Amino acid sequence: MDEFPPERIRNLSIIAHIDHGKSTLADRLLQMTDTLPQEANAQFLDKLKVERERGITVKAQTVSIIHTHTDGNKYLINLIDTPGHVDFSYEVSRSLGACEGGLLLVDCTQGIQAQTLSVFHHAVDANLKLLPVINKVDLQHASPEETKEQIAQTFGLPIEDCMPISAKSGLGVDTVLRQIVDGLPPPKWDGDGKLRALVFDTFYDRFRGVVSLVRIKSGSVKKGDKVRFLQAGKKYEVLEVGIYNPEEVSVGALKEGQVGYLICNMKNSEEAHIGDTVCLLNEPTDPLPGFQPMKAMVYAGVFPMDNSDFPQLEESIERLTLNDRSVSVERESSAALGQGFRLGFLGTLHMDVFRQRLEDEYSSNVIITAPTVPYKVVYQRGKQQVEEFISNPADFPDTTDTRNRVSYVEEPMVNATIFVPTEYVGAMMELCAKYRGIQDEYKFLDNTDRAILKYRLPLAEIVTDFFSELKSSSSGFASFDYEEGGYERSNLVKLNMLLNQKPVDALALIVHKDAAQFIGRQWVKKLKDVLPRQLFELAIQASIGNKVVARESLSAMRKDVTAGLYGGHYERKMKHLNKQKEGKKRLKRLAGVGDDGVQNVL
Repeated sequence: MDEFPPERIRNLSIIAHIDHGKSTLADRLLQMTDTLPQEANAQFLDKLKVERERGITVKAQTVSIIHTHTDGNKYLINLIDTPGHVDFSYEVSRSLGACEGGLLLVDCTQGIQAQTLSVFHHAVDANLKLLPVINKVDLQHASPEETKEQIAQTFGLPIEDCMPISAKSGLGVDTVLRQIVDGLPPPKWDGDGKLRALVFDTFYDRFRGVVSLVRIKSGSVKKGDKVRFLQAGKKYEVLEVGIYNPEEVSVGALKEGQVGYLICNMKNSEEAHIGDTVCLLNEPTDPLPGFQPMKAMVYAGVFPMDNSDFPQLEESIERLTLNDRSVSVERESSAALGQGFRLGFLGTLHMDVFRQRLEDEYSSNVIITAPTVPYKVVYQRGKQQVEEFISNPADFPDTTDTRNRVSYVEEPMVNATIFVPTEYVGAMMELCAKYRGIQDEYKFLDNTDRAILKYRLPLAEIVTDFFSELKSSSSGFASFDYEEGGYERSNLVKLNMLLNQKPVDALALIVHKDAAQFIGRQWVKKLKDVLPRQLFELAIQASIGNKVVARESLSAMRKDVTAGLYGGHYERKMKHLNKQKEGKKRLKRLAGVGDDGVQNVL
């Protein structure tokens, strides 16, 4: 492996909305630099099964490219392919922390989308130099000139810096490769020579323990060095260091400016911390600024199909959360579902992907309860008010009972941004009003047929079917992004589901009081359709405190509807009746009674 001084290293990330061509562009860059053969599989960096099945990037992947520039020098380009969906924003933020620049990729058939705008602001806050790239210019309905004007107007980037390309065909990608070297800054470094390595990702290998992905801010690290992880407060011996080119390649040392992996004798996954600083044991240093931990926006209960699989599920979640630190984990138990976990996610897609990864990578079959959000309940304790955050509906107090002394309840809000063609603006306004949204801003983009809507929405309203309705109402043209918007007071109640007057904790819901009756009716009808019939009539009710707001009855099963019912009871009953019938016939013959019922007296 060649030696690369910091001035010949470039660290960059690809920033784009979902399905704008990030992974395809990464493939072309790898092929043009002979890092991958031309016939390599598409979306090489999308290595997870869930990514290939869904066609989206959910995990940031790192690869090091060795490129010979037009000046004759070889450059080391560390490329991080990042997700494009809002639910994986933590992956993006950590990737930006390991870079000095980025490619701002925009699909010119769709224009600027909400997630692109959101990540752009994160990149500006991180002082990244951005190069605008316009993709899919070879398509018939492409609008590269309009997209250039959007980029200049929205991001303030010069129109002449925009690079038109087709990542699929390779058109213009050589210009992008050249500008990565000429237009992006080299890594900054500290001249004191002490090792400072930032841990920006981790994963678990069953044979080697915890593998840490690091960005060397200063100094160098090699096999055999004694290092300390400052946040964990532990010391280790380095067993291996290397880079991804594109697979793992062991190197003699990782030096300042480089991105690579570090393996030490770390066997306990709890000792690995994202944002930790690695230094040499005999050269202590101050910790680097880490990453702002993400707050879970959506919570759900996760339970094993069989209670005996709980230890396996616990180990699987521990291993998977090492690779996805944005998931929060707490134990919980349910009277209906047994032992399980309460997990916090960044969104509903994040939750669904986590479930699929549990099944794909760890063969864990699980039951996931309906998603909920964290609510703030304020109690009146004498003259003081006490706050409590509750994400499990089963723990939510009955606000109609004065004995609970609930002063008020607040629900989490989000500041949402919607990009949409002007012809769908009316439909978007109706949709947001339906979900209790309050409009903050509404404007048209100059020289385009697109508008930006900014709304303040309750988080609980958008974690169900809001996104699918957004796509349906806009024929798929609207894009949606949101960020945390604090808490606001709201009239919320706990909606219990009762089966024969007994509440089922796993089915409890927290809803707005005005919608409680409508939601209750929907749920009791749904339960009536899915619950099996019993030997007795089953009353299905939705209630707020002691008040029933909806009811359906599931009639008892008839005993003579089909043979073999009730475990053979029907067959036994019929056999008994047939024996009685034969016995009566014998008695009649002994008494001299014919089949016509007339007694023979002769």
